Amino acid sequence: MVRLALERAMPAAWIDDVFEANRQRQYPRELLFSTVVELLSLVSLGLRPSLHAAARQMDNLPVTVTALYDKVSRTKPPLLRALVRGSAERLAPVVAGLGSAPCLPGWQLRIVDGNHLPATEKRLKPLRGQRAAALPGHSRVVYDPDLDQVVDLQACEDAYESERTGVLPLLDGAGPGQLWIADRHFCTRAILQRCQDAQAGFIVRQHGKHPPIVREGTWQDGGRTATGRTREQAIEVDEGLQPWRRIELQLDTPTESGESVLWLWSNLPATIDARQIADLYRRRWRIEGMFQRLESVLQSEIRSLGHPRAALLGFAVAVLAHNLLAVLKRSVEQAHRERLTEGWEASPYHLAVQVRSRYEGMLVALPVEHWPAGGDDSASTLAQRLLELARHIKPGQVATSKRGPKVDKPKAWVDAATARAHVSTDRLIKASKSKRP
Repeated sequence: MVRLALERAMPAAWIDDVFEANRQRQYPRELLFSTVVELLSLVSLGLRPSLHAAARQMDNLPVTVTALYDKVSRTKPPLLRALVRGSAERLAPVVAGLGSAPCLPGWQLRIVDGNHLPATEKRLKPLRGQRAAALPGHSRVVYDPDLDQVVDLQACEDAYESERTGVLPLLDGAGPGQLWIADRHFCTRAILQRCQDAQAGFIVRQHGKHPPIVREGTWQDGGRTATGRTREQAIEVDEGLQPWRRIELQLDTPTESGESVLWLWSNLPATIDARQIADLYRRRWRIEGMFQRLESVLQSEIRSLGHPRAALLGFAVAVLAHNLLAVLKRSVEQAHRERLTEGWEASPYHLAVQVRSRYEGMLVALPVEHWPAGGDDSASTLAQRLLELARHIKPGQVATSKRGPKVDKPKAWVDAATARAHVSTDRLIKASKSKRP
């Protein structure tokens, strides 16, 4: 299943064509860019611990490892965006063929958020004398919750560059029938007006200070949702412009930060009421779950890649791997949905474990050149082949594990000496047993 999805989403010839169209000053010569993506894909899926290990295991690597790292460190952000966008477009018909129910019929949801890469190892010469953490950059990601696919990505090498200005290029693809959802960090006049000019819808949480409201309408009751009560009013941020809607959600249970009231701005038509807008905004958290899967299920944060362009390339390849796992996840769920209880869901983590435990053995038993090809199949044909293969998977091995409620663990401020203190776990356990009556 992974091989079929790879041939559809990232065929080597297509990757090299994307590289040729977006390469700027780079050139292929001996090392093809598709080879670089293949090696990083092995690292992202956990099949190799590092890029160096993947290169050493490759029999026909045409260049030295140093030349490989040089090429990785020269890959510019526009090429990463072209890869992610093109791969998502290639997979979208397959996902549609597997069947999906949209969150809001007639609309394409687009959730946008930023992701900062963590500190890397200080292998680069300019970093060796630094005590502070070395941040290789960040990216703005556009996520489609209906398809469970990352459909666009804007990478930035400067870790301190503003996310608000960096998100504007992503809105160049906004258009009628799309609904963009974002947190209050992106509640700016430029972003909201860009959506309005593109005739796209938006739901954005209100920022505390901007943009200022010049006129407010009267509040009207909006009804009750599963999390609280809503009401709405018309607002204007500029004279003469079309008024927008502000929805107030009074939560039954405060958020982790103690907020009991949320305000949402939207330009959706009146046919979509305040309760639907409040429920749609809750789906923004799905992108947080996607980021968590990139970190825990896939190797999206390769700490040994300290150069910003290399680290961002590793993150982009992990995004491509996530989209592949999402296709596998949907295939398994659709193949077993009729026989299992409602609400059953496949786990991306356990699917990745299945891939890691079986992929190497399959390569030994049956080399890639003998595998049946599926890259030229139509989207509907490929979807049916994936469903047929998914029926052979035992659902109990890849099912999600439902967790219980979280236990509150308050973390009060402590001084540095207390924070650096350490204890012996063995002694604490023995001491706790001796105190029992």
